[in-house]
Amino acid sequence: MPYVNIKITDENVTKEQKLELIQGATQLLVDVLGKNPATTVVVIDEVNTDNWGIGGECVTELRKRK
Repeated sequence: MPYVNIKITDENVTKEQKLELIQGATQLLVDVLGKNPATTVVVIDEVNTDNWGIGGECVTELRKRK
């Protein structure tokens, strides 16, 4: 039973976009590894930008500068 964990920042990702991620990740495992989609688990974790760091800075601050 494959388990895929997708972590994204919580920046207005829609329900429809999340469904596309779930379907796409599932299909990728079917296509590449021949896995059964009925037993493939996909979890999406949305992480607050204050809790996500890149290059020693939190994403919240990086986004403010863009």
